[in-house]
Amino acid sequence: MSRNRFYIIIGALLVLSYLATHFVDNQYYFFAGFAILQLMVMALAWNILGGYVGYVNFGSAAFFGLGAYSAIVALNLFDASLFAQIITGGCFAALIGFGTGYLTLRLRGVYFAIATLALLVVSETLIVNWEFVGGAAGTYVLPKKNPTILGVLVVGKQNALFDNYKELLFFLMCLIALATIIICSLVENSKLGRGLAALRDSEEAAESMGVPTLRLKLFATTLSASIMGVTGGIFPYYMTFIDPLSAFNLDISVNALAMPLIGGTATWLGPVLGAVVLGTLQQIATVTISSEVNLLIVGLFLVAFVIFAPSGFLGLIEKYWKRGD
Repeated sequence: MSRNRFYIIIGALLVLSYLATHFVDNQYYFFAGFAILQLMVMALAWNILGGYVGYVNFGSAAFFGLGAYSAIVALNLFDASLFAQIITGGCFAALIGFGTGYLTLRLRGVYFAIATLALLVVSETLIVNWEFVGGAAGTYVLPKKNPTILGVLVVGKQNALFDNYKELLFFLMCLIALATIIICSLVENSKLGRGLAALRDSEEAAESMGVPTLRLKLFATTLSASIMGVTGGIFPYYMTFIDPLSAFNLDISVNALAMPLIGGTATWLGPVLGAVVLGTLQQIATVTISSEVNLLIVGLFLVAFVIFAPSGFLGLIEKYWKRGD
């Protein structure tokens, strides 16, 4: 696919998402759509480090939760707008990602995975004991009435861009998801992406050929963390209530890891495909059975694909495509 066609499709999807907020009346579709898009962004973020570089990260929820709580701090201290909270979440998570990456990226394999899991536990413990952001009891986030941008009413019943916050949040998450796809596509098809692929194949060989391995790994960790932080920054407005258990839930890390593995790693399309399939199944299960079975669905898919299709959906498609030729 040519780059021009790629950007045209991205732009068309963004326009369609905005039009949907005006022509779709059932608000549940926006609620579910937000959740699926959020899973997509988290999967893409995890794949930058886990898929492109090959460093398995079990602590994705730490950057998500820190992004969410840094947004809460910005709100409490400066009465920051939603957009400022999202940016704050991304920037703070990127800073933490860079710092922890510098300390942990010299570890490899299971040792790196354990270190990232420890970051999740430490982050949640700190927030649980910080009363300024609600501590273990959590805190409520009340959306502002009649927010404006450059004099334009953003949310309101009349003459506004969106009728309610659910529609606004759905559109913003769609914008974040499409922007993340563009970022991942640019990384994947650049000299930087080739360097990351060399790291994944053999870090020793890449280093012997002059590839700046630590610099590339730090870039991947920081970018991955910032995207997770952006996703976390919008989360409090979506839930209107946040506590450490929901922000630092291990389910977030499991979903972020499983969806690229099921869809296919080392390419942006795999996480997108995995998130759409599993995210949709989770939403259907939530409505028809119970939200408690969501992780069971992910687990069953993950086990099945690890055993029968380790290359994910994309690997299966490629396999049968070649067989058809």
